[in-house]
Amino acid sequence: MYVKDHMTVSPVTITADTVLSKALDMMRRNDFHRLPVVDADGKLIGLVTGGLVEESSGAKNTSLSIYELNYLLSRTKVSDIMIRDVKTTTQDVLVEEAAQKMLDNGIAVLPVVDAENRVIGIITDKDIFQALISLLGYKHQGTRYIVAAEDHPGFLVGVAKAFAENDANLEALAVYHTEERGTEIAIKATGEIPVNDMTKVLLGCGYEVRDVVQTTTEGEILHYSVTGEDE
Repeated sequence: MYVKDHMTVSPVTITADTVLSKALDMMRRNDFHRLPVVDADGKLIGLVTGGLVEESSGAKNTSLSIYELNYLLSRTKVSDIMIRDVKTTTQDVLVEEAAQKMLDNGIAVLPVVDAENRVIGIITDKDIFQALISLLGYKHQGTRYIVAAEDHPGFLVGVAKAFAENDANLEALAVYHTEERGTEIAIKATGEIPVNDMTKVLLGCGYEVRDVVQTTTEGEILHYSVTGEDE
């Protein structure tokens, strides 16, 4: 998955001479909290956020009246408060690389720029969350099986064979490691075979099934027994 698959394309931008009151109004009307600041050529020169505006104006802790505060916001330009050292990414970067950059820098947004530093998109922590949900197929119809894994080459082949022999299609697969439970595989599968029957197949092959959750075509989440028996 790449940044270009999950970013907001052609995001709303502002120029450095935009006053804070207008920037805030744009964020409120469009229900977002960050605005890239660009020059006349569309090249990134800064970033302004709702939190930064509030902090700079003292909106949360001020003795100013609403009229005085509005006057202050209407007289202050974005260039006076914007972040100038903006962390960015490009559209062909993997989503996980963008996520790591956010974590490393303690930020929740990355403007996406082209080779000439023009803003072509923006990706946020919420977009990363959506990418994770999409990768694991959480919202899509099918059944997720959590299986304890032996961490050695070839283990996945046997698991995939068990599904294939029962005409179950693998929609998503993830391997992760935990200190408490060791290595586990999350498998999202679809097919005609009933959930409990597929669970019994896995158990019969010697696999430890730790969780079974189905997402119906209506989006309902159903939990099944890990023994393959009706509860």
